[in-house]
Amino acid sequence: MAVVAAQFLGALADNALLITAIGLLAGRHAAEWATPALRLFFYLSFVLTAAFAGAVADAFPKGRVLLATNLVKLGGCALLLAQLHPLAAYALVGLGAAAHSPARYGILPELLPAEGLVAANAWIEVATVLSILLGVALGSWLLVRPAWQALGIIGCCYLLAVLCTCAIPKGRAANRLALDDPRGLLSAFGRSLTTLWRDAEGQIALAVTSLFWAAAAVLQFVVLRWAQERLGLTLAQAALLQIAVALGMAGGAVAAARWIRLGQALAMLPVGICMGLLLVAMNWVGSVWLAVVLLTAVGAMAGLFVIPMNALLQHRGQQLMHPGQSIAVQNFNENLASLVLLGVYGGLVWAQAPIGGVILAFGVLVAGVMLLIVLRHRNSAAPFPGAAGAAVESSTLEVALQSTPG
Repeated sequence: MAVVAAQFLGALADNALLITAIGLLAGRHAAEWATPALRLFFYLSFVLTAAFAGAVADAFPKGRVLLATNLVKLGGCALLLAQLHPLAAYALVGLGAAAHSPARYGILPELLPAEGLVAANAWIEVATVLSILLGVALGSWLLVRPAWQALGIIGCCYLLAVLCTCAIPKGRAANRLALDDPRGLLSAFGRSLTTLWRDAEGQIALAVTSLFWAAAAVLQFVVLRWAQERLGLTLAQAALLQIAVALGMAGGAVAAARWIRLGQALAMLPVGICMGLLLVAMNWVGSVWLAVVLLTAVGAMAGLFVIPMNALLQHRGQQLMHPGQSIAVQNFNENLASLVLLGVYGGLVWAQAPIGGVILAFGVLVAGVMLLIVLRHRNSAAPFPGAAGAAVESSTLEVALQSTPG
């Protein structure tokens, strides 16, 4: 339970901190491009550490890695309180999150017997979903509070996560020599990257999940700007609209886990095209309730098609390499794609492109790339040995929902 509690509190603070950092940038009258740059700096941390994050989790006891990474994130919050620029402070939080992820996933098999892993993962998923929803709500509520009060409350959440982490058994290092050959780690990572991109099914899944997470990263900021300019909402109210997307993703992910088999994963690709076209429809929405319905539908479509793609990627990764290597490659590509698309969005904001044009370009890009993927791979999909009857794992629910740090 200590792992679950630490995950809930840490992810709650992560999500609230993002909303608060956006508010701090607004209070500084920062340029509009600085808002997407928050996420850009965060994803940059993941990209730069992709080849080494797993090795860090193996070189030290994972319980201590979780403790250290929560302290790093607490330090980022403290630096914000000390009025360090939000971009620099949030980059530090990103470093903590990048090292935290492999340790969190890797510690469960060390603490529990095999028969207890499904239940433990389910609890962590529930905690993460709740933390995303409540974290966005908390961040929105804190926007109308003084900065010192908001950061103090978020810091207390991080501190409670640290205390919960202290209750996790220390364990032992899986491989104390894991960091002794950095060049070897880079070479192994490069081989894994090439292997997955050259695999027919892995290439499809990696391209789709990378596009999805890049789109999710940009959508977060598009919704904030769109809600303020078109719907007349405050920043705090606009942030709450993200809950509609998260709830829709939860519903779509549950539906995918319940009814879609791994062998049917490629058949879900057209849903991604529909999602892109639905994004364009944001330009004709003028009421809050219609916006909630539209964003919930977008989230549901996202969950419905990205869950099978994620399961397919896990399946191919497990067949081609060690699971940890597959996760590292996936994280690298998804975060790199997010960096690129956020950079493009930041450029459009800097150029003062109207939000209607941004939404149109964004939706057409998503639908167009998905259409190209469908056309390119229409005849290349082969049945997966033993996968036709395998259900898409519901344990990917958490992954599908993490469009915010945690």
